[in-house]
Amino acid sequence: MPIRILPSNLVNQIAAGEVVERPASVVKELVENALDAGASSVEVSLSEGGKTLITVTDNGKGMSAEELSLAVERHATSKLPDDNLFNICFFGFRGEALPSIASVSKLSIVTRKKEDDSGWKIEVNSGKKSEVMPAACNKGTRIEVRDLFYATPARLKFLKTATSEIAACVDVMQRIALANPDVSFSLYADGKKKFYYPAATGDLFEARIERLSAVMGKEFRDNAILIDTERENLKISGYISLPTLNKANSLSQFLFVNNRPVRDKLLLGAIKGAYQDVLTAGRYPMCALFFDLPPEDVDVNVHPTKAEVRFYDNNLVRGLLVTAIRNALERASGKTSNTLDLNKIAVPECSRPMELSEPQPFVFATGSNIWQSRPNHASTQAVLPELEHKFSLKVEAQPEVNNVEEIGPLGLARAQFNDTYIISQTPESIIIVDQHAAHERIVMEKLKEGLREHKQATQMLLIPEIVELNPAEKSRILENAEQLQQLGLEVEEFGTTAVIVREIPALLGNVDVSGLIRDIAEQMVEWGGAFELKEKLHLVCATMACHGSVRAGRRLNVEEMNRLLRDMERTPHSGQCNHGRPTYVELKIKDIAHLFDRK
Repeated sequence: MPIRILPSNLVNQIAAGEVVERPASVVKELVENALDAGASSVEVSLSEGGKTLITVTDNGKGMSAEELSLAVERHATSKLPDDNLFNICFFGFRGEALPSIASVSKLSIVTRKKEDDSGWKIEVNSGKKSEVMPAACNKGTRIEVRDLFYATPARLKFLKTATSEIAACVDVMQRIALANPDVSFSLYADGKKKFYYPAATGDLFEARIERLSAVMGKEFRDNAILIDTERENLKISGYISLPTLNKANSLSQFLFVNNRPVRDKLLLGAIKGAYQDVLTAGRYPMCALFFDLPPEDVDVNVHPTKAEVRFYDNNLVRGLLVTAIRNALERASGKTSNTLDLNKIAVPECSRPMELSEPQPFVFATGSNIWQSRPNHASTQAVLPELEHKFSLKVEAQPEVNNVEEIGPLGLARAQFNDTYIISQTPESIIIVDQHAAHERIVMEKLKEGLREHKQATQMLLIPEIVELNPAEKSRILENAEQLQQLGLEVEEFGTTAVIVREIPALLGNVDVSGLIRDIAEQMVEWGGAFELKEKLHLVCATMACHGSVRAGRRLNVEEMNRLLRDMERTPHSGQCNHGRPTYVELKIKDIAHLFDRK
């Protein structure tokens, strides 16, 4: 068959395959067009997940009859005034969205400019457009997309259920809404409101946190850390979550480059790296980060969907992002996310009917004495040793404190519960500390400090430990023996299937050396051959800290508990363990009083 020029309708359908993947793609393109037109209000309505009808209504500047006729032609746009692809200041610029959508659907546009007395309407059916006709309408533009992919039925079978398509549209609109807090957005599906975000008020940061709270939840707002930094021509702002507020996937990481929502591997990798020693593998922080830089320093013309970008200076972007996140985490290093719902830990007894076959005693405590009382009988002192045994509860006399400032932010230890949790008290709250998680962070930070200063106190094992490993694990350990020595681990080859450990960091104390080496070896094998241990040393530190920490189940005396609390107060990132879990929770006395309806 000889070479020929394809028909225009087929060309549009090929282009549509890149731009229009599903209803959410249509929503994204049309909503971004509305924002480019200066809209302050955007409303989207869907029927059957957008398969049968998508309507986008805005109050933007509208179009004249001449502009409307051109708008549905390929590569017709008003967004490249100087024809420079490296000076893009709008969401759209290719001039492909409307003709691509029109080639696979029945498209109708009604629009009116503010200064015009009446509006205009055009219809496009499978790429064939009608004449521009007068129409009555409000200022702005209303676009209807009917029977999506009816002209290409093979594409219909790839669409998911209406519920899934609605969810995809919600995600797209929420990302756009986060970047434009000064614009109101609403979404309806089959006549039911999915969300409405009114235009936020206040300055930029106030408006952003208000919109973030609406989209990502109050929990994120309560546990967010501000990012606001600048270097050369790059500015990064927004919010990141405390490590203790994390998710099982990265879907709650929202990134914007010059207000354009993107999914960029460089940025996602930098976020992961910045959190590497405060968050365990497989968990992801929440964030909404905005990158502002000159248009000529970023290329958004990488893919028709414009979801990918290329930076002129990758090192600058990555370096500033990692530094900004780590500095922010350092500022909030003593905080832990407050996600405890007090309503879930107390259910009033009056809400549960009591069915007692005989009068029951009640028990109360005064000091170290436990008293038991029965109806119609005098109170008598009872000895209940099983209580201490069952709950591992231990309360001891407290040292005298003359100055409130001596107490410290985490208070004074009052008890150890279940041989795992330290209960301390401040003037305003009760604090429950996970002793293993807290000590794990303390040991981790001391190991990192020794690594930075090249001073790692070690202890020689009286009897060197021989650890059996498989060939891959042994190879990885021996390949990195020199760098492991920086951490205080002296490991040598021993026979064909084992290594021998002669020294360990003094911080680890009485540790299971075999278990520690095996865990580190497994990590190295998982990382694969193409890794630099120097980039992973903090993760090795975390593994060592976990092995060398006070274990759950170990009884502590009051002096040991208070020493742990004071060490926490001096340790960076002490609000979370090395895996991103909280090291303590705080119960305000006023909140506890609220549980009992006390004013």
